[in-house]
Parts: sequence; structure tokens; C-alpha cells
Amino acid sequence: MNFKVIICIGLFCNLGLSQGKKSSIDQKVDSLLSIMTLQEKIGQMNQYNGFWNVTGPSPKDGDAANKYEHLKTGLVGSMLNVTGVEEVRKVQKIAVEETRLGIPLIIGFDVIHGYKTISPIPLAEAASWDLKAIKKSSEVAAAEAAASGINWTFAPMIDISRDARWGRVMEGAGEDPYLGSKIAYARVKGFQGDNLASPFTIAATAKHFAGYGFSESGRDYNTVDVGTSTLYNIIFPPFQAAIKADVKTFMNSFNELNGIPATGNAFLQREVLKKEWNYKGFMVSDWGSINEMVAHGYAKDGKQAANLALNAGSDMDMESYVYVKYLEELVAEGKVDVAKIDDAVKRILRVKFELGLFDDPYLYCNTAREKEVIGSKENTAAVLDIAKKSIVLLKNEGQLLPLKKKGLNIALIGPLAADKNSPLGSWRIAGDDNTAVSVLEGLKKYTKNTLEHHKGVNLTTGENKFILETKINTTDRTGIKEAVAAAKNKDVVIMVLGEYGFQTGEARSRTSLDLPGLQEELLKEVYAVNKNIVLVLMNGRPLTINWAQEHIPTIVEAWHLGSQSGNAIAEVLYGAYNPSGKLPMTFPKNVGQIPMYYNYKNTGRPTSPGGDVVFWSHYSDVSNTPLYPFGHGLSYTTFEYSSLTLSAPTMKEEESITVSFTLKNTGKYEGKEVVQLYIRDLFASVTRPVKELKDFKMITLKPGESKTISFDLTKEKLQFYTANNKWEVEPGAFKVFIGGSSITTLETDFSVVE
Repeated sequence: MNFKVIICIGLFCNLGLSQGKKSSIDQKVDSLLSIMTLQEKIGQMNQYNGFWNVTGPSPKDGDAANKYEHLKTGLVGSMLNVTGVEEVRKVQKIAVEETRLGIPLIIGFDVIHGYKTISPIPLAEAASWDLKAIKKSSEVAAAEAAASGINWTFAPMIDISRDARWGRVMEGAGEDPYLGSKIAYARVKGFQGDNLASPFTIAATAKHFAGYGFSESGRDYNTVDVGTSTLYNIIFPPFQAAIKADVKTFMNSFNELNGIPATGNAFLQREVLKKEWNYKGFMVSDWGSINEMVAHGYAKDGKQAANLALNAGSDMDMESYVYVKYLEELVAEGKVDVAKIDDAVKRILRVKFELGLFDDPYLYCNTAREKEVIGSKENTAAVLDIAKKSIVLLKNEGQLLPLKKKGLNIALIGPLAADKNSPLGSWRIAGDDNTAVSVLEGLKKYTKNTLEHHKGVNLTTGENKFILETKINTTDRTGIKEAVAAAKNKDVVIMVLGEYGFQTGEARSRTSLDLPGLQEELLKEVYAVNKNIVLVLMNGRPLTINWAQEHIPTIVEAWHLGSQSGNAIAEVLYGAYNPSGKLPMTFPKNVGQIPMYYNYKNTGRPTSPGGDVVFWSHYSDVSNTPLYPFGHGLSYTTFEYSSLTLSAPTMKEEESITVSFTLKNTGKYEGKEVVQLYIRDLFASVTRPVKELKDFKMITLKPGESKTISFDLTKEKLQFYTANNKWEVEPGAFKVFIGGSSITTLETDFSVVE
């Protein structure tokens, strides 16, 4: 045990808290806090990005030297983007062995969908609707990150969003608060496990609190303006689910809400999170978001920003430097109460104790474990499993899929067909470039068919991690003629089109959701000579593919699936895995329909009164319906829903009704179907959506097999945030719907009575 930790434990003993009996974490936190100076407390609230290569010499001048001095004197509580056991051990050693109290650092990193072994992007994983597989994916990410010295991830992102223009939809679970809540819970449990002090788990962060996914016009960092009903019924539920999963930290968001930036929003952080929800973890700012309140026009300078953020409930400052610079001065001026600083520091220290860092500051610094865990066969198998489950079969006219494994002459065309980088997706900052299995590689592995590959067009004019759509190729058509010639007389053409990996993610908003560049032109040219096309989409958001939907017989939504992308796609195309994914987000016909989502509300004029009357809620140039609805996804087999029954026509608030129906596999293949239950509250104190997802199950059936499936309708599934400003069930009439998507097959009525 190192010298500083011995001193720290000795101080606990001197305070009479470790004399022959085990202390609670709260007692230890209080004991440590009682011997800390104000400056040391503020230091725990200060987080720095990795500012120098710690395997080299220490910085001698400039900003890095100042940060280094802060680290040595206990003015840094956390660092982010320090990775690898060797690097982490060295910065931890400084914090533990060179500062007065030896308080260990918590090391943060954006572990979003994998560390080195990359899982599908989160939106793709949400399309699996498989909570166990999603949890396992987070477990893999946590184990690899922990093996590399990291003990805290800034994930999961659980923002609900209805706008596919927003690039960060790839990082979340889509548009629905019920599905989003279930996935939030699964991801937090996957990251944190049952024992946070295990060297295979890491602390999770519920982000971004709150409303970030509702940025106006889908433009990142933009203003958010939503009402109370939307905030409580749509935006808040996944955060409440994360708290139920015991998430250790929250992150506030870049946007303003009701005219106040979230970082300085006391309603969100103090009133709702810490008081109403009694949350015990800590709130970290997003990168630089405290100081950004100056640009918002909410704070006049960094000092006032520090004052506003701390008083509003932001506990840790990520990369704004304003807490460490101004809080001591603000306390002296009486503008900040030390009690609020104490509260913030207690929250931070509690997480460090729960992580086991005071028992062993080097718990996450084991080089043997680092080599053993990262990239293991078990991890590879787990990400392949979730990748297959994330694929959604959008269309399969004429049963082009599954493909025969021999005897076919196939053309593989598209700029993403041999790409080994884009399938890794955005937000995989520890992943190594060009390490994904490409579709070309996957197909070669799973078939004895003749395969001819052509790019057709280049998607970009030079890819790197930070380019935006200005670098999309819109002029070079030199490869189209060759690709078209190759497609002639082939039995099947597989075309792999979509977005390159960094076209979605933070700050990657788009005003067009069409296939970027010359890809649709290539698709049309190939279709003119061979209509037997399987279109495989790689993308991080819903796309507007109207022409493809109208003409192409088979369309597969394959997202950005991570390290095992090509293998997963090949297994689905060749029928080794029967697709079971369902869309977690509505695909619009064009951006003019956005925001578009299934759980919309009726207007006072929801339908046409008939004839040529135009005075009802609609567009004059396109229908109100989506291209593909929420929950949509086909299988190589078919399913029939029938015999919907209720155990009773009415229920009281504390009672329940059992909903039963029959599901039958009417096709030729064994398959999995995600059966979905929706409700509608027909009248209420605030208007309710036309449909709301309230339960789902994944059912596997053999050909010809049928099963009776049951769901229980309970108080928890019927309650909402009412006009009384509380969660409750209101008596009245309801509808219940059952089906394989939000365009449901069966429906019936029931009532809640007094």
C-alpha cells in the first residue's frame, strides 16, 4: 500500500471511524471532507483533459505546466482522455503519492459503443430491441475500458429525439421514451454491473440533462423550447430509469431550456434531479459548457458562469477551468455557500469510494488484464451477436433474400462495400481505424458464389474524423460505367450505400437526409440494367430513400455495425441469421415532415371531412404517413396476429388487465418477432398521443407454430404526468393495440374506473 493511502486511512482511524468496525462510505466521505481545505475541495470539482504524454517529460511552461502543477497540489479531481494502463498509472501516482491527502483521480472517457472492440452504434443496438444483448454490449465496453485504466464513461446518451437531422441520434435509442427507458436501464447495468468496485466495471453517466435531442431544426447545440408535458412525459423517463439502475453520474447538456442554459439551470439540477428525484450521484458539465454560458448571453464572464453553475447544481467542471479559478473568491465574497461545495465534493468522493479507488488506486492498472481482456474472442463474439440482431429488413419483395450460398453470380457495388472504417461509426475514439470487417470480406467468407466488386463512386473526397458534408464527392463519376457493366447479367446485385462513419455524431447535423453524393445516381444506373438489387444501407440516422423504396425489391438497414460489421451482414444476407430488428426511429419521406414520430397528438382537425375540403392538418405535396414507421422490421418468415382478448373490460387504478393474443409463424423459416403493445388514453387532463408503446416481447417461433402471448396492463403503464403536475392514472376510456410495428394489427377497448 502506498504512503499517501496509509496516511489517509490513518486520518480516518484518528477520527474514530475505523476502530474495529467497518465504516459506511458516507462516514468515510464525511471524515475525509472534514480534513480538506476549501482549495482541496474545489480541486475535486475540477476535471482536465489529458494535457501531456505522461510517458515523456513533465510540461515546463504554458497551460500544460499550470495543469500539471494543479495535479501535483491536489487541485484536480478527475482527468479524461488518459488511456492505457501505463499512462493512467502515472497520473494516478501523482495524485495519490504527491498531493497532501492522496485522493485518487477518477479517469473518464467517452466509451460510447465499445472501446477497442467496437459494437454497433447505439441507435443500431436499439433496433435490436434485445435488452440482454444491449446490456452485454455495454459489459464488453466496460471490461475493455476498465482494463485500459478507465473507470468512468460519459455514456449512455439517453436523449429522446424526433429529428433525424440531428447527428447525435446515432448515439441514442431513438424517439420513444418507453423503449429509451428500457435501453437506458440496460446500458447503465451493463457498464456498472452489480459491483462497481470490480476491475471489469466502470461508472456510467446519464446524459444529456435535459432536452438536448429537441434542438431546434436538428442543429447541434441549438436552443430547446418544450412544454412541461413533453419534458416530463417524453424527455425525463429515460433519466428516471437510469436512476433506478443506480447510475453514478449525470451530465448536463449544451442547450438552453426555457431560456436558461442547462448547465446553469437550477430547476433541472437542484429542483428535479437532486430534490424531486433524490439523486445521490454527481453532475458533471459537458465539455466547456460552464464557460459557454457567456456565449449564451446568460453569464457576463467566467466568474459569473462559475457562480451560476455551482449554485444551479453542476458539481464538476469539465474543461472550463472556472471552478478552480473563481470558486474560492466567490466563497469569500459570499456569493457561493461552502455547503454547496461540500455537497458537490461529497457526491464526487462517494463515487470514488464506490469504485474502490481508495482501497486500491491502481485497481484499473493491470497490464496483464489489459492484454487479456481487450480484443478477446468472447468480446468479438458478443459484438457479432448484437450486430446481427441490430439489422432491420425494411423490404424483401420477391424473396430475393436469403441468398443461396452457391451457384450465384453476384456483383457487389458501392463506395462502402469494401470500407473497413465507416462501419466502425462515429464516437469510437479508442477504436483503431480500418479494423472493421468489410462487407466484401464478410461475403467472401460466407459464400462459394462468384463475387465481382466495384466501388462505382467515391463517397468522400478525403476522409478524416472531422470533415463534414462539404467533402462529399458530387462530381467524380468515372467508376459508374464500369460498375454498371459489371451489374449486367448478374443473378443478384448487392449495393452497399449510405453515410460514411463520421457523417453522423456530434456536430454532424444535415439538412438533407438523401443518400449523400452520387450514390442514388449510381443506384439508378445499376437498376436500369439489373433490377435484382439488394440494397444494404450503412448509416447513423434515418434516411429519405423514397426512390429506393419504390423501385428496389430488397432493402436492408445495416447501420454502422462496428468491428464485426461485414460478418454480421453476410450472415443475414445468406440466412445464417434471420433478421429480427425493428426501427427505433421513424423514417420520414422527406425532411419537410420532420420532426416525425409515431406518438404524435391529434389536432382539432386530424382528418379530411371529405370531398375537396383542404382545411385539415396535412401537407399538400406529400401524405402524413412515414416512409417506414417506428417499430417496423420484416423477417424471412411471416407472422399472423389474431384472437385479441382482455381478462376484463375495466380496471381500477391498483388493479391490472391481462391482454392476450395469438401469434403464428405462417412462413417457411424459424424466426423472431418483436411483438409490441401500444395504448391510447382517449381523453385526459392534458392531451395524449394517438399511440404509446408500453410493452414488448421477443418471441421465437418455428414454421407453423403458434403461441398465446400475454401482457399485463398496470398502473405503471397507464400513468402519465398530468395537469395536476404529478404522475397518476386518470379514469377514462382507453384503447390497446397489438402488432409488429406502430402500424398495429389488432385493437380493442377497456376503461379505468374509480
